[in-house]
Amino acid sequence: MVALPVLGRAASTVAPATKPLDILFLGGTGFLGPHQVDYALARGHRVTLFNRGQSAPGLYGGRVEILIGNRDAQIAPGLAPLQGTRRWDVVIDNSGYVPRHVRDSIEVLKGRFGRYLYVSTVAVYDLTKGPTFDENSPLRPAPSPGTEEVTRETYGALKAECDRVVQAALGDLATIVRPIYVVGPGDDTDRFTYWVDRVARGGEVLGPPNPGSELQWVDVRDLCPWIVQLGERDQPGIFNAAGPAKATTWQEVLQGLTRLSAQPTQFRWATPAALEQSGIRLPLVNLPDPGAFVSLHFAGSKAQAAGLQYRPLDETADATLTWWRAQSAERRARAEGWPTPEQEETALSLVRGG
Repeated sequence: MVALPVLGRAASTVAPATKPLDILFLGGTGFLGPHQVDYALARGHRVTLFNRGQSAPGLYGGRVEILIGNRDAQIAPGLAPLQGTRRWDVVIDNSGYVPRHVRDSIEVLKGRFGRYLYVSTVAVYDLTKGPTFDENSPLRPAPSPGTEEVTRETYGALKAECDRVVQAALGDLATIVRPIYVVGPGDDTDRFTYWVDRVARGGEVLGPPNPGSELQWVDVRDLCPWIVQLGERDQPGIFNAAGPAKATTWQEVLQGLTRLSAQPTQFRWATPAALEQSGIRLPLVNLPDPGAFVSLHFAGSKAQAAGLQYRPLDETADATLTWWRAQSAERRARAEGWPTPEQEETALSLVRGG
């Protein structure tokens, strides 16, 4: 058994795989990558990373092979380091955001891997077709021809087209995982971390409108080992990685986080008007357009049947808070998209007066 400490999570033990594999990660140094790579190494697999070499280049020391290139074949050296006759058992694509890049990568590697595992997102679904989405639900329409800039507005459509590219090119050689919000230690989006940190500070907390609407998530420490396990099992299919196992509302989540605080905590539920007037965009809170579905649900039972297990909220919250408090003051000051105390107080005043 191998000890597996990473990004501040509690050490766990990982049994070696029955058959060591050659695994190629496209990406591997972002939020998901370290959790996947450390698990794969603990299982005894031989790991190769293909990326630009710009993010955390010394993250793994000499434990992995690094191939430096670019997903964009038009930017030298492009995909040249992946060319040749070399073969991998599994390719895990964490960095496919632009259809052309995904198509070109598959073309270069096709015929030289056993399974291609593409990390997609539930943002691929056409949210006008809800409110419940399973793996067969309609995807967003393709983006306008030539659209390659990844923004809040284009992200879902671009990933949907990447998803279709993988399916069309590879069929049963492809496994597609569509996660909901991925949370936990190391989360560089700072979204779930905001709520853990804010509730832990106690006091009067501005909560989202519609506290009875559902919130879904998946802990990175559950998702990433499971992705590697799908590759080990050579398991085809499309899976929504969307927990928890039991439907949970925003109110239940935030109330559950109050155990982190030594101070009394009171929630006041925002109104869209209060958010607009205060200039707040609450993390993880997407206000629907008029007439749209207030609460969405992404069915995760197929992934559960394939072995994905969702740990309790308490474990995720504790690990996230421990990791966050261990970060430097400079890193914490860079938290992205967090309301300022002044904005929150303005919104709270509006809610109190409403």
